[in-house]
Amino acid sequence: MTRHSKNCTASSVYSYNEKKKDAKASGYGSLKLLGKDGVKDFDCCSLSLHPCRNPVVTPDGHLFDKEAIFEYIISKKNEISQKIKEYEKQCKKDQRELAELGEAENRSRVENFLKTEAAVSSASQAAQGGPSTSAGKSGSSVSNMASGLDKKLPSFWIPSLTPGNKETKLQKPDKTVFCPISGKPLKIKDLIDVKFTLAVDPNDKGALDGKRERYKCPVTGDILRNNVPCAVLRPTGDVVTKECVEKLIKKDMLHPLTGAKLSEKDIIPLQRGGTGFTTANDQLMSKKARPVLQA
Repeated sequence: MTRHSKNCTASSVYSYNEKKKDAKASGYGSLKLLGKDGVKDFDCCSLSLHPCRNPVVTPDGHLFDKEAIFEYIISKKNEISQKIKEYEKQCKKDQRELAELGEAENRSRVENFLKTEAAVSSASQAAQGGPSTSAGKSGSSVSNMASGLDKKLPSFWIPSLTPGNKETKLQKPDKTVFCPISGKPLKIKDLIDVKFTLAVDPNDKGALDGKRERYKCPVTGDILRNNVPCAVLRPTGDVVTKECVEKLIKKDMLHPLTGAKLSEKDIIPLQRGGTGFTTANDQLMSKKARPVLQA
C-alpha cells in the first residue's frame, strides 16, 4: 500500500490524518480542552475557590480560608465521632451476644445432664418393672414462630434483612483529620496565618474578586499573579516572590522586613494548582468524550 500525504484527497484510502481532520470539523471524537477556568487563582481558597478573607496556609503550602477549613475540620470531627459511636455500639452488641451465647451453652449442658439423668432413671425403673416416665414427654414444637424464631425471620422487602445480606463488621475509625488537598494529617494548630500586601488603594472598599492585580510582594513590589511562584514566611505570614527568596533572603537567611533569623522550614512554597477537572500541579488537561466517527 502506498503512503499518502496529509492533503491527499484523491485516494480511495481514508487516511488517519483525514479522519482526524474530519472528526475535528464535524464534532466527533474526544475533545481536549485547557483553559484558565480550570486553574484556581493563587490567592483563592482551595475549598471555596474564592479570594481568601482570612487566609491560612498548611505546612505543605496549600492555601485555605480560615472559615472554610475550620468548617471542614469540624465536620470531619463530627463524622469521626459518629463513626466511633457506631463502633462502640457494635462492640457492646458483640459482648452481649457472647454473653448470651455463654448462657445458652450453660443451659444446654444442664439440659443434656437432666436428659441423661432422666434416661438413666427410666432405664432403672424399666429394669425393676416400674412405670416408664418417657410417655409423659411432650414433643418439641415445629412452628417457626415458637421460641423467639419470629424475630429472626427474613424480610424480603427490606434489603438489610434479606437472607443473602451479611452484616458487615465496622473497623475502628481513625481519629486523624486529613487535608482535603494533600491527604496528609491536618491539625488546627499547624495552620499559619497569611498576610497579603494589597496592590490596590487601601481606601478602596470594593470586592477583590473583580480585580486582576490584587496583591504585591512587600519587598520587591512585584505584582503577584498565577504565573509568579510565591512563598510564605512563617514568622510573619508575609507572601513574597520566589525570586525574592532566591536572590535576597537565602543570602543571609534574614527576614527582609523584621531582620529576624530564618531557617529552611520558615520558607513555605505557596502551592498553585487546579480545581474541578484538573489536579494540583500535575495535569491541567480536560478530555471530553464525543461520538466516534466510524470509517
